[in-house]
Amino acid sequence: MYQTHLKLVAGAKIPLPARGGMPESCHIIDEDSVLAVNSALATGRPLLVRGEPGTGKSQLARAAAEALGRALVTNAVDSRTETRDLLWSVDAVARLAEAQMMGALREVNERALRDRLAIQAFVHPGPLWWAFDWESAHKQAESLQLSVPTTPDGWKQAHGVVVLIDEIDKADPSVPNGLLDAFGHGRFEVPGRPPVVMNPECRPLVLITTNEERALPDAFLRRCLVLPLSLPKDRAGLVAALIERGRAHFPEAKCSDEVLRQAADLLASDREKFYSTDLCPPGLAEYIDLLRAVCEQEQNNKKQRELMVRIAKFALKKHPDPSER
Repeated sequence: MYQTHLKLVAGAKIPLPARGGMPESCHIIDEDSVLAVNSALATGRPLLVRGEPGTGKSQLARAAAEALGRALVTNAVDSRTETRDLLWSVDAVARLAEAQMMGALREVNERALRDRLAIQAFVHPGPLWWAFDWESAHKQAESLQLSVPTTPDGWKQAHGVVVLIDEIDKADPSVPNGLLDAFGHGRFEVPGRPPVVMNPECRPLVLITTNEERALPDAFLRRCLVLPLSLPKDRAGLVAALIERGRAHFPEAKCSDEVLRQAADLLASDREKFYSTDLCPPGLAEYIDLLRAVCEQEQNNKKQRELMVRIAKFALKKHPDPSER
């Protein structure tokens, strides 16, 4: 159901149905996340979510979209990502293939060739295009027979969009800086067509995640609200937090309290080994993976606990043990 802001209390469980290729899951939201999302909606600022991998940064965007009744559009950033890719991209390979085919047809005249190779015929909408103006992005995608982002049942353009720009710290510093212009002006240019303009009555919620592998420009940070996500440092708090999230994913009939606690203790012990290093320790994602691996292979409580000890090294140990170096 469409909502203008999150109406949730700390600890609320947000079911995440399978949608757009993403598996069914759930998200336990905390008070700071609710306040940060609602503040981003109120101010129209992007929300930068920072923290180590596996703390639920990306899943927060999915949870916010579900709770708000908004469509979700995602983009995974890598070292080759340019600012333009978040707005629009050109399928240069398809354009070259079309030029070669047209060149082979000798009877085609120059005007027909120019029309067929016009750049607007090869422009793909990026995530911010969908967020700013869904209707024009949809028309462009349909004209090129491209897939359209999945939307919730009953969704309308007026309900809005949540955009997830994932791991922006992997990109060159020009990428976050380049986004400032689109956000600041609420519009951007697209070759061969009218500018894409944000609907001021339905501003997108933009969530940007960073694993803090690279410092982000100060000018960019000043234009964002910033939400740090982390797991508790003290062992008791960490174990309790993990068990709470584990129970949200696995019913008691499938996974006992003893199994949840054993997995949490194993992860807590492994995390303690990495606190004094610059390596990333196992987190919530690894905890859920370990439980899922155990529960899918065994149903008996005792056998689950025995299996967990054997496979923990695959699910939790992503780096060599610092004590063995």
